[in-house]
Amino acid sequence: MTVIGVIGGSGVYDLDGLEDARWETIDSPFGAPSDQLLHGTLEGVEYRFLPRHGRGHRTPPSAIDFRANIDAMKRAGVTDLVSVSACGSLREELTPGAFVLVDQFIDRTFARTKTFFDDGVAAHVALADPTCNRLHDALVEAGATTGIELVRGGTYLAMEGPQFSTRAESHLYRSWGCDVIGMTNMPEAKLAREAELCYATVAMVTDYDCWHPHEADVDVADIVAVLTDNADRGRSLVAGLAPILQDRPVPCAAGCDRALDGAILTAPGAADPAALARLDAVAGRVLGR
Repeated sequence: MTVIGVIGGSGVYDLDGLEDARWETIDSPFGAPSDQLLHGTLEGVEYRFLPRHGRGHRTPPSAIDFRANIDAMKRAGVTDLVSVSACGSLREELTPGAFVLVDQFIDRTFARTKTFFDDGVAAHVALADPTCNRLHDALVEAGATTGIELVRGGTYLAMEGPQFSTRAESHLYRSWGCDVIGMTNMPEAKLAREAELCYATVAMVTDYDCWHPHEADVDVADIVAVLTDNADRGRSLVAGLAPILQDRPVPCAAGCDRALDGAILTAPGAADPAALARLDAVAGRVLGR
Protein backbone atom coordinates (compact mmCIF):
# COMPACT_ATOMS: atom_id res chain seq x y z
CA MET A 1 0.00 0.00 0.00
CA THR A 2 1.19 3.49 -0.83
CA VAL A 3 1.55 5.94 2.06
CA ILE A 4 2.86 9.33 0.95
CA GLY A 5 4.91 11.20 3.52
CA VAL A 6 5.54 14.92 3.21
CA ILE A 7 8.08 16.86 5.25
CA GLY A 8 7.29 20.56 5.04
CA GLY A 9 10.07 23.10 5.35
CA SER A 10 9.93 26.84 6.07
CA GLY A 11 6.48 28.19 5.26
CA VAL A 12 4.82 24.75 4.94
CA TYR A 13 3.31 23.87 8.31
CA ASP A 14 0.11 22.10 7.25
CA LEU A 15 -1.34 20.10 4.36
CA ASP A 16 -4.76 21.29 3.24
CA GLY A 17 -7.56 19.20 1.83
CA LEU A 18 -6.95 15.91 3.63
CA GLU A 19 -9.99 13.85 4.51
CA ASP A 20 -10.26 12.54 8.08
CA ALA A 21 -7.37 14.81 9.01
CA ARG A 22 -5.96 14.34 12.50
CA TRP A 23 -2.70 15.11 14.28
CA GLU A 24 -1.21 12.07 16.00
CA THR A 25 1.79 11.64 18.28
CA ILE A 26 4.35 9.11 17.05
CA ASP A 27 6.92 8.07 19.65
CA SER A 28 10.44 7.31 18.45
CA PRO A 29 13.29 5.64 20.34
CA PHE A 30 15.63 8.14 18.71
CA GLY A 31 14.08 11.21 20.34
CA ALA A 32 11.20 13.61 19.79
CA PRO A 33 10.04 14.34 16.23
CA SER A 34 9.60 17.99 15.26
CA ASP A 35 5.84 17.77 15.84
CA GLN A 36 2.90 15.41 15.70
CA LEU A 37 2.22 13.84 12.31
CA LEU A 38 -0.87 14.91 10.39
CA HIS A 39 -2.70 11.79 9.13
CA GLY A 40 -5.34 11.82 6.41
CA THR A 41 -6.32 10.67 2.95
CA LEU A 42 -6.55 12.31 -0.44
CA GLU A 43 -8.33 10.57 -3.32
CA GLY A 44 -8.16 7.37 -1.30
CA VAL A 45 -4.38 7.56 -0.76
CA GLU A 46 -2.95 7.78 2.75
CA TYR A 47 -0.82 10.85 3.59
CA ARG A 48 1.40 11.65 6.56
CA PHE A 49 2.65 15.22 7.01
CA LEU A 50 5.33 16.55 9.35
CA PRO A 51 6.36 20.22 9.65
CA ARG A 52 10.14 19.98 9.85
CA HIS A 53 10.48 23.01 12.12
CA GLY A 54 7.27 22.32 14.04
CA ARG A 55 4.06 24.30 13.82
CA GLY A 56 4.95 27.92 14.46
CA HIS A 57 8.54 27.29 13.30
CA ARG A 58 9.98 26.60 16.74
CA THR A 59 13.01 24.49 15.84
CA PRO A 60 16.11 25.83 14.03
CA PRO A 61 17.94 23.56 11.55
CA SER A 62 20.70 22.29 13.85
CA ALA A 63 18.22 21.42 16.62
CA ILE A 64 16.01 19.21 14.41
CA ASP A 65 16.08 15.57 15.45
CA PHE A 66 16.34 14.18 11.93
CA ARG A 67 16.55 10.59 13.13
CA ALA A 68 13.34 10.89 15.13
CA ASN A 69 11.57 12.51 12.15
CA ILE A 70 12.51 9.76 9.69
CA ASP A 71 11.89 6.99 12.21
CA ALA A 72 8.44 8.45 12.97
CA MET A 73 7.60 8.53 9.26
CA LYS A 74 8.64 4.88 8.94
CA ARG A 75 6.56 3.92 11.98
CA ALA A 76 3.59 5.73 10.48
CA GLY A 77 3.77 3.43 7.44
CA VAL A 78 5.26 5.89 4.95
CA THR A 79 6.58 4.31 1.74
CA ASP A 80 7.25 7.40 -0.39
CA LEU A 81 8.71 10.51 1.25
CA VAL A 82 8.76 13.98 -0.34
CA SER A 83 10.69 16.84 1.22
CA VAL A 84 9.44 20.34 0.39
CA SER A 85 12.20 22.79 1.32
CA ALA A 86 13.00 26.47 0.99
CA CYS A 87 16.45 27.16 -0.43
CA GLY A 88 18.72 29.79 -1.95
CA SER A 89 19.77 29.80 -5.59
CA LEU A 90 23.40 29.53 -6.69
CA ARG A 91 22.52 29.84 -10.39
CA GLU A 92 21.38 32.86 -12.39
CA GLU A 93 18.66 30.89 -14.17
CA LEU A 94 17.15 29.54 -10.93
CA THR A 95 15.16 32.61 -10.03
CA PRO A 96 13.14 33.07 -6.81
CA GLY A 97 10.00 30.96 -7.19
CA ALA A 98 11.74 28.17 -9.14
CA PHE A 99 11.18 24.57 -8.03
CA VAL A 100 14.15 22.20 -8.37
CA LEU A 101 14.04 18.41 -8.14
CA VAL A 102 17.38 17.89 -6.41
CA ASP A 103 19.20 14.67 -7.31
CA GLN A 104 22.58 15.23 -5.59
CA PHE A 105 23.80 16.64 -2.28
CA ILE A 106 27.02 17.97 -0.80
CA ASP A 107 26.86 17.72 2.97
CA ARG A 108 28.67 20.50 4.83
CA THR A 109 26.80 20.05 8.11
CA PHE A 110 28.85 19.11 11.16
CA ALA A 111 26.69 19.23 14.31
CA ARG A 112 24.15 16.49 13.55
CA THR A 113 23.87 12.75 14.08
CA LYS A 114 23.82 11.33 10.57
CA THR A 115 23.08 7.62 10.90
CA PHE A 116 20.76 5.21 12.67
CA PHE A 117 23.67 2.74 12.86
CA ASP A 118 25.97 4.55 15.27
CA ASP A 119 26.20 2.08 18.14
CA GLY A 120 25.58 -1.65 18.45
CA VAL A 121 24.85 -2.36 14.77
CA ALA A 122 27.08 -1.20 11.90
CA ALA A 123 25.77 -0.61 8.37
CA HIS A 124 26.92 1.18 5.23
CA VAL A 125 24.27 2.04 2.62
CA ALA A 126 25.00 3.16 -0.95
CA LEU A 127 24.27 6.85 -1.55
CA ALA A 128 25.59 7.47 -5.06
CA ASP A 129 22.06 8.35 -6.18
CA PRO A 130 20.39 9.67 -3.02
CA THR A 131 16.93 10.40 -4.45
CA CYS A 132 14.30 8.18 -6.06
CA ASN A 133 13.97 8.54 -9.83
CA ARG A 134 10.50 7.01 -9.71
CA LEU A 135 9.36 9.78 -7.34
CA HIS A 136 10.91 12.38 -9.63
CA ASP A 137 8.87 10.99 -12.53
CA ALA A 138 5.74 11.26 -10.39
CA LEU A 139 6.52 14.83 -9.33
CA VAL A 140 7.11 15.91 -12.93
CA GLU A 141 3.75 14.39 -13.87
CA ALA A 142 2.06 16.08 -10.91
CA GLY A 143 3.66 19.37 -11.90
CA ALA A 144 2.32 19.10 -15.44
CA THR A 145 -1.16 18.38 -14.08
CA THR A 146 -1.12 21.28 -11.60
CA GLY A 147 0.65 23.77 -13.86
CA ILE A 148 3.82 23.88 -11.75
CA GLU A 149 7.08 23.89 -13.70
CA LEU A 150 9.91 21.85 -12.23
CA VAL A 151 13.62 21.94 -13.00
CA ARG A 152 14.74 18.32 -12.97
CA GLY A 153 18.18 17.70 -11.52
CA GLY A 154 20.44 19.82 -9.35
CA THR A 155 22.96 19.69 -6.52
CA TYR A 156 21.94 20.88 -3.07
CA LEU A 157 24.66 22.25 -0.77
CA ALA A 158 23.62 21.52 2.83
CA MET A 159 25.14 24.03 5.25
CA GLU A 160 24.93 23.93 9.04
CA GLY A 161 23.36 27.34 9.63
CA PRO A 162 21.52 29.03 11.18
CA GLN A 163 23.51 31.91 9.72
CA PHE A 164 23.45 32.41 5.96
CA SER A 165 26.63 32.13 3.86
CA THR A 166 29.48 34.57 3.72
CA ARG A 167 30.04 35.96 0.24
CA ALA A 168 33.25 33.92 -0.06
CA GLU A 169 31.40 30.72 0.84
CA SER A 170 28.64 31.48 -1.65
CA HIS A 171 31.17 31.91 -4.47
CA LEU A 172 33.01 28.74 -3.37
CA TYR A 173 29.81 26.66 -3.54
CA ARG A 174 29.10 28.04 -7.02
CA SER A 175 32.60 27.01 -8.12
CA TRP A 176 31.82 23.47 -6.92
CA GLY A 177 28.90 23.26 -9.33
CA CYS A 178 26.17 23.50 -6.68
CA ASP A 179 22.76 24.75 -7.77
CA VAL A 180 20.89 25.48 -4.55
CA ILE A 181 21.78 25.91 -0.89
CA GLY A 182 19.81 25.04 2.23
CA MET A 183 20.13 23.93 5.84
CA THR A 184 17.85 20.91 6.26
CA ASN A 185 18.08 18.18 3.62
CA MET A 186 21.12 16.58 5.20
CA PRO A 187 21.24 14.26 7.01
CA GLU A 188 17.56 13.81 6.14
CA ALA A 189 18.28 12.21 2.76
CA LYS A 190 20.92 9.90 4.23
CA LEU A 191 18.57 8.72 6.97
CA ALA A 192 15.71 8.18 4.51
CA ARG A 193 18.00 5.84 2.54
CA GLU A 194 18.96 3.94 5.69
CA ALA A 195 15.25 3.60 6.50
CA GLU A 196 14.63 2.19 2.99
CA LEU A 197 12.25 5.01 2.08
CA CYS A 198 11.85 6.33 -1.46
CA TYR A 199 12.88 9.98 -1.05
CA ALA A 200 12.71 13.11 -3.19
CA THR A 201 13.40 16.78 -2.53
CA VAL A 202 11.50 19.70 -4.04
CA ALA A 203 13.80 22.68 -3.42
CA MET A 204 11.77 25.91 -3.58
CA VAL A 205 13.99 28.89 -4.38
CA THR A 206 13.42 32.01 -2.27
CA ASP A 207 16.54 34.11 -2.96
CA TYR A 208 19.97 34.34 -4.60
CA ASP A 209 21.99 33.74 -1.42
CA CYS A 210 24.65 36.52 -1.44
CA TRP A 211 26.75 35.83 -4.55
CA HIS A 212 24.66 37.77 -7.08
CA PRO A 213 26.24 41.12 -8.07
CA HIS A 214 22.92 42.81 -8.93
CA GLU A 215 20.52 41.32 -6.36
CA ALA A 216 20.20 42.21 -2.69
CA ASP A 217 21.90 39.92 -0.20
CA VAL A 218 19.69 37.26 1.35
CA ASP A 219 17.34 38.75 3.96
CA VAL A 220 14.65 37.04 6.06
CA ALA A 221 12.01 39.65 5.21
CA ASP A 222 12.53 39.11 1.49
CA ILE A 223 12.46 35.33 1.92
CA VAL A 224 9.12 35.43 3.77
CA ALA A 225 7.59 37.39 0.91
CA VAL A 226 8.41 34.57 -1.53
CA LEU A 227 7.63 31.75 0.89
CA THR A 228 3.87 32.22 0.85
CA ASP A 229 3.47 31.67 -2.88
CA ASN A 230 6.03 28.85 -2.88
CA ALA A 231 4.24 27.12 0.00
CA ASP A 232 0.86 27.22 -1.73
CA ARG A 233 2.30 25.73 -4.91
CA GLY A 234 4.29 23.16 -2.96
CA ARG A 235 1.15 21.91 -1.23
CA SER A 236 -0.67 21.70 -4.57
CA LEU A 237 2.22 19.72 -6.04
CA VAL A 238 2.33 17.05 -3.35
CA ALA A 239 -1.48 16.76 -3.37
CA GLY A 240 -1.23 16.01 -7.09
CA LEU A 241 0.81 12.89 -6.33
CA ALA A 242 -2.18 10.92 -5.01
CA PRO A 243 -3.55 9.51 -8.29
CA ILE A 244 -0.04 8.98 -9.68
CA LEU A 245 1.43 7.02 -6.77
CA GLN A 246 -1.63 5.06 -5.70
CA ASP A 247 -0.44 1.93 -7.51
CA ARG A 248 3.04 1.57 -6.09
CA PRO A 249 5.36 -0.97 -7.73
CA VAL A 250 6.89 -3.44 -5.31
CA PRO A 251 9.81 -3.55 -5.21
CA CYS A 252 10.75 0.01 -6.18
CA ALA A 253 12.58 0.01 -9.50
CA ALA A 254 15.17 2.38 -8.04
CA GLY A 255 15.98 -0.08 -5.25
CA CYS A 256 15.26 2.37 -2.43
CA ASP A 257 13.19 -0.14 -0.45
CA ARG A 258 16.07 -2.66 -0.48
CA ALA A 259 18.88 -0.28 0.48
CA LEU A 260 19.87 -2.40 3.48
CA ASP A 261 20.39 -5.58 1.50
CA GLY A 262 24.01 -6.49 2.19
CA ALA A 263 24.62 -3.21 4.08
CA ILE A 264 24.71 -4.53 7.66
CA LEU A 265 28.15 -5.80 8.67
CA THR A 266 27.50 -6.75 12.28
CA ALA A 267 27.23 -10.50 12.80
CA PRO A 268 23.76 -11.53 14.06
CA GLY A 269 25.07 -12.80 17.37
CA ALA A 270 27.20 -9.72 17.98
CA ALA A 271 24.48 -7.07 17.62
CA ASP A 272 23.54 -5.12 20.73
CA PRO A 273 19.96 -6.05 21.78
CA ALA A 274 19.13 -2.44 22.68
CA ALA A 275 20.25 -1.25 19.26
CA LEU A 276 18.19 -3.96 17.59
CA ALA A 277 15.14 -2.80 19.52
CA ARG A 278 15.66 0.82 18.42
CA LEU A 279 15.98 -0.26 14.80
CA ASP A 280 12.75 -2.27 14.70
CA ALA A 281 11.01 0.17 12.31
CA VAL A 282 14.01 1.41 10.32
CA ALA A 283 15.65 -1.95 9.69
CA GLY A 284 13.16 -4.54 10.84
CA ARG A 285 12.91 -6.03 7.34
CA VAL A 286 16.52 -7.20 7.41
CA LEU A 287 16.95 -7.67 11.15
CA GLY A 288 13.89 -9.85 11.52
CA ARG A 289 12.21 -7.54 14.04
